[in-house]
Amino acid sequence: MKIEQVGAIRNQLIGWYTGNHRNLPWRETNDPYRIWVSEVMLQQTQVQTVLPYYRRFLSVFPDVEHLANADLQDVLQVWEGLGYYARARNLHRAAKIITREHRGLIPDVWEALRKLPGVGDYIAAAVLSIAFDQPHAVVDGNVKRVLARLLQIDSPVNRSTSGKIFRDTSSVLIDRHQPGIFNQAVMELGAIVCKLQKPKCCICPLQPMCLAYQSQKVDKYPKRLKSKPIPEFHIAVGVVFKNNRFLITRRKPEGLLGGLWEFPGGKVREHELAENACIREVKEEVNLSVEISAYLARVKHAYTHFRIIMDVFLCNYISGKVRLDGPVDFRWITLADIGKYPFPKANRKFIPALQNIAKISS
Repeated sequence: MKIEQVGAIRNQLIGWYTGNHRNLPWRETNDPYRIWVSEVMLQQTQVQTVLPYYRRFLSVFPDVEHLANADLQDVLQVWEGLGYYARARNLHRAAKIITREHRGLIPDVWEALRKLPGVGDYIAAAVLSIAFDQPHAVVDGNVKRVLARLLQIDSPVNRSTSGKIFRDTSSVLIDRHQPGIFNQAVMELGAIVCKLQKPKCCICPLQPMCLAYQSQKVDKYPKRLKSKPIPEFHIAVGVVFKNNRFLITRRKPEGLLGGLWEFPGGKVREHELAENACIREVKEEVNLSVEISAYLARVKHAYTHFRIIMDVFLCNYISGKVRLDGPVDFRWITLADIGKYPFPKANRKFIPALQNIAKISS
């Protein structure tokens, strides 16, 4: 790219962003903590989904110190429903490190910020550019799409080795006098104009410079490697009742859905009935013998790399003492207590049916 082309791209983007960006709460502050929280929440999550969680999170944890001093269960409960719970766990861990090692101040040096749990290149670049005005280029899905079309970059956006190509390209283009504004402008353009489906080329400020538009190949970019089929698993879950209370267990703090509470259960084996799988899994997981009293619900839920079909059964306790194999804690609770515990979204999907059963019974 020629210097004049780079300058034109910067000017067009920043001019467009100034007059057309969405008014979002994290754009109304220079507070590194609030910008950090927003960028963590916005990873793999749409803006409209994030907005209520962002406001609620900051009302409970308004600064690093409040977050660092909070119990992880409280953090997970405020985060409940937003998904990708490792983000919340890492935020909590990082807040403790910031309080302990950085006097409660978000680091403004790449190496120190990058060492924090959950802070990758993208978040580090976003926080340093937006909060501290440092010229670090951000590269997310929106940025890759804009650059791929603008410059007809043929490297597949989902190939790991392509990351450097997009980072280097973005680093050349970034406006070093307004790096935060520039980064937000590229991301905003990808979010509301240069969309994956039905891009609004007619109002794009970069249209005159866009190579994909000029060659009428906008729909051919960005290039992607074909993804493997997403696996689907059949799960059986038991709501085990004993003395008008039911059993919930807490997952290990690390890994998928770490630290959340759930109902005991697991995968249905090939040629196994879901009812039998439920009884077997409850026995293996918590050492209780149960009998199924009723079928409650079927839940379908998609995660990033797999899907589940979950059959949920009401079970009566027969015998045994809880001994955990996998979970790290358990509680016998009533329906009135259920709001006190953070659950995965898949579990939350059938809890209303459980509440309806309770109303009918009472």
